[in-house]
Amino acid sequence: MDSVRTPDSGTAEPSDTPAPPAAASLGEKVGSAARWSLINTVVMRLGNFATGIVLARFALGPAEWGVYGIAQTVLLVLLSANELGVGLAIVRWEGDARRFAPTVLTLSALSSGLLYVALFAAAPTVAGLLGSPDAAGVLRVMCLCVLIDGVAQVPANFLTREFAQGKRMIIDGLNSVVSTSVTLLLAFEGWGAMSFAWGAVAGNVVTLIGCWLAAPGTLRFGWDPEQARALLKFGLPLAGASMLALAVVNVDTMVVGATLGNVALGFYVLAFNISGWPVRIISEAARRVSFAGFSRLADSPQALARGFSRALGVVITGTVPLCVLLACLAEPAVRLIYGSQWGPAAAALPWLMVLGLIRIGSELAYDCLVAIGQRRSLFVVQGLWLVALIPVLLVGARLNGIVGASQAHVLVAGGMVVPVFLVALSRGGIGVGRIARACAWPFLGGAVMAAIILGLESRFGDGRLALLAISTTALAGYTLCVLPSRDFLRGVGRGDRSHPGRHRSPAPVQPPQEDMR
Repeated sequence: MDSVRTPDSGTAEPSDTPAPPAAASLGEKVGSAARWSLINTVVMRLGNFATGIVLARFALGPAEWGVYGIAQTVLLVLLSANELGVGLAIVRWEGDARRFAPTVLTLSALSSGLLYVALFAAAPTVAGLLGSPDAAGVLRVMCLCVLIDGVAQVPANFLTREFAQGKRMIIDGLNSVVSTSVTLLLAFEGWGAMSFAWGAVAGNVVTLIGCWLAAPGTLRFGWDPEQARALLKFGLPLAGASMLALAVVNVDTMVVGATLGNVALGFYVLAFNISGWPVRIISEAARRVSFAGFSRLADSPQALARGFSRALGVVITGTVPLCVLLACLAEPAVRLIYGSQWGPAAAALPWLMVLGLIRIGSELAYDCLVAIGQRRSLFVVQGLWLVALIPVLLVGARLNGIVGASQAHVLVAGGMVVPVFLVALSRGGIGVGRIARACAWPFLGGAVMAAIILGLESRFGDGRLALLAISTTALAGYTLCVLPSRDFLRGVGRGDRSHPGRHRSPAPVQPPQEDMR
């Protein structure tokens, strides 16, 4: 790949063989960060899961969830570009990041401010076009998070650069407590979807304060024209690719809302959120360390290929059983957790679980391609995905409602996007063979799980005790199937033993690891 030029330190020379002490230090940092990130993500998501159950059962109906889904979609698209991609320079570039951090902060704050002003003016029009006029006020409040996030990006990325996920867990925990408390309080007071908006704002304020305290001295404004040009050259392509990536995952909300209305959208958003549980628990934990880890390995193609395949194996192994359980037990799971009034959401869930599995692999591939400088490939992949998805979603939603929209997602992602990602990774030195090896045993275990669940459910039904017994048996079958891959996941494969005198390069994620929607 091309050498990386920082605004302050010239060109960084690549090194094919990192010194063993540095490699060991990196491995320890990545391993520790991955463990903290996993704990953080699991704890936060369990809290969000419990909050969602309470709100869905006792406070909010499908229409309110639909309004929230529209506002959250717009927010996430704006967040993908609010700092123009320049914040990632703090994580990626070598040298003293504090020398160009003031310019990053200025760029980020200016761009997020302009985005919010534009959204505030356009909120009624945007809400109307998306089939949810009531969402205008929620949009204006929730997107205050854009302003807060634009400032918080700098200290947050310093924590990512240093793999300080223990500190990040404390910050996220405080965010969750505050945002959940505000949301629940306002929801039970009858604020409807607006309760989500003010809860998100309160939580983001806590995150900003926490990151500032954890990374002192990073919130200083400044301006250097030469640094700004270099940062924009680096960041704008990434911001564009990030916007495309989020548009791909969230355009369905816009299509379903405009085509089927708020109630159907509420069911769809709930199903999509359930399908995102594995993505958020595993993929989000991995992505907090994967980009920084891949960036450290980017100058050694062999180490990068080993690290990516091992990381992919870990996340897929951890994700497949969750996806299979939720796909095969969709209806009893939704009714048991959220109540019978949410039953229609279960029809879309099996297809969305397949999409969730694809998302996990594609997000890890995205981080790897960013780390090795394959920005053009990212534009091609995300652009093709979005262009193909919109018409297929429209047709699917009109023909078969929320189920058709879910099927459209899987058709485009599996039939077109996965092959394109494989080609892009292959050009970066990560062959299809490595990827197949990482996925083979988990996919076999998933097939065995599905067979066990479907066979036992038809015999024993879907009562609570029956579901527990079926799930336990299926997980046991999956565990037996993936046992042969344990050496690969620990990094004891043949590729590592072939150089006994060389210190093994660390993988970006160690085995046990916004929200896209």
